Amino acid sequence: MSRYRGQTIALLTQHGKERVIAPALEPALGCHIQLVTGYDTDQLGTFTRDKPRPGSQLEAARRKVRIGMALSGLPVGLASEGSFAADPWTGMFAWNVEMVVLLDDRLGIEVVGVAQGAARSAQLQTADWVALEQYAQQQGFPEHQLVLRPAGPDDLRLDKGLADWAALRASFERCRAEAANGEVYAENDLRAHANPTRMQRIGDATRDLLQRLQTECPACHAPGYGLVGREPGLPCRDCGSPTQTYRAEVLQCPACQHREVRPRGDRQAAEPAQCAHCNP
Repeated sequence: MSRYRGQTIALLTQHGKERVIAPALEPALGCHIQLVTGYDTDQLGTFTRDKPRPGSQLEAARRKVRIGMALSGLPVGLASEGSFAADPWTGMFAWNVEMVVLLDDRLGIEVVGVAQGAARSAQLQTADWVALEQYAQQQGFPEHQLVLRPAGPDDLRLDKGLADWAALRASFERCRAEAANGEVYAENDLRAHANPTRMQRIGDATRDLLQRLQTECPACHAPGYGLVGREPGLPCRDCGSPTQTYRAEVLQCPACQHREVRPRGDRQAAEPAQCAHCNP
C-alpha cells in the first residue's frame, strides 16, 4: 500500500508543471497534489540570466520544495528544477536535465527523480527578419516560445513568452531599433510552460520519482530505495585493465541509508576502445 494514499502533497510552481506532475503521481500513489501559488519562483533564478540561480540544480529544487511546504503548511512537498548545458558526450548539442524532488518531513526522507535528453535550446543573432523566421520555424515556434533582446545575449531589455508571429515581429523591430549594433539576439524560452520538449522531460522525471517512491528499502521498508551512483572499473575485454565504464550500480535508502552494490548484469567486460591502456 502506498505511503502517500490520502496524503496532500504541496507543489510550488508558476509555470504549469502540475499538468504533467499531478497526472503521473495522483492515480498511482492515491495522493492529492496541491498547487501552491503566491510566490514568484523566478526570484530563485531564471534561464534568461536576468536573475542568476545560486547553488546547484538540486539545491534550487530543495529551496522550492521548502517554500511550498512553508506556504501550504504541509509536511510533504515537491518541486522540479531544470538545467541546460552541452551534451556530455560530444559537447556539441543542447542537453536538458530535469529533477523532481520530494521531501517528506514525516519520514525524514528526500527522493529525487531524474530525466535527461536532447533539448530544444538554440540561439541566433541577426539583423535579418527572414533569418529569424527560419530560426523560429526550426525551433518549433510558436508552440516552443522564444525570447528576443537587443544587441546580444547579455542585454537585459528582453521580451519573454513570445508565442505568435505578430508579437515576434513587433519584438524584432523594437529590439533591432534599440540595439547599438542593429542586431537582435533570439533564444528559446526555457520556462516549462513555454517549452513542450522540457515539459515532457519533467513528466519523465516525475515517472522516475514515482518508480522510486514505489520501491521500498529491503531493510526498513521506507519508500525511495534506488540508484544513487555507479562504480567504474569494468575490466577491458582484451587486457583486463579497469576502465571508466561502470561495473556496478549503487542503491541506497534515503531513510536508513542501507546500501547495496549491485554488479551490472548486462556486460562482463568493456570494449578496448573504452580502455586507457588499449586506446590511450
